[in-house]
Amino acid sequence: MSTYTTSWTVTPEPFDTPDATVLRRAYYAEVAGRYWKRSVTEAEIDRGLLDFPDEGLVPPTGRFVVGRLGGEALACGGIRMLDALTGELTRVYVDPRARGTGGGAALLEVLEAEGRALGAERVRLDTRSDLVEARALYARHGYVEIPAYNSGPYAEHWFEKRLA
Repeated sequence: MSTYTTSWTVTPEPFDTPDATVLRRAYYAEVAGRYWKRSVTEAEIDRGLLDFPDEGLVPPTGRFVVGRLGGEALACGGIRMLDALTGELTRVYVDPRARGTGGGAALLEVLEAEGRALGAERVRLDTRSDLVEARALYARHGYVEIPAYNSGPYAEHWFEKRLA
């Protein structure tokens, strides 16, 4: 665990800024690499980002956020509206160097607030079995496992949280 003495700041940011792009690429490299059990090439990252675009992560359909610790962009996440009352989390990522410092919790707090601002009464997400850290994070923050709400090719667990 890193020893940071400053706190996280998480703010909305376009998904195509330089910092957001670096983080989205790192997210894809990690989740694809863990799935394929090997390093991912830059070309594979490019292809993956084309296959799973982020265009819906802008108002009024969604929002993208970047988390900074000590001024350094080390986390990101998005929320997109599935329908008028349901938001879906995506691209939730904390750089491995900053894990255990509260970045995941900070991301969820802001993403849920952004969801409320977009009209969401509940937030959902899907994830894979091998992403154990993500599943633990969601469970710690009030997300409960629900039946499948989509048929995503990599979805193995589905979660929901009601927003107050």
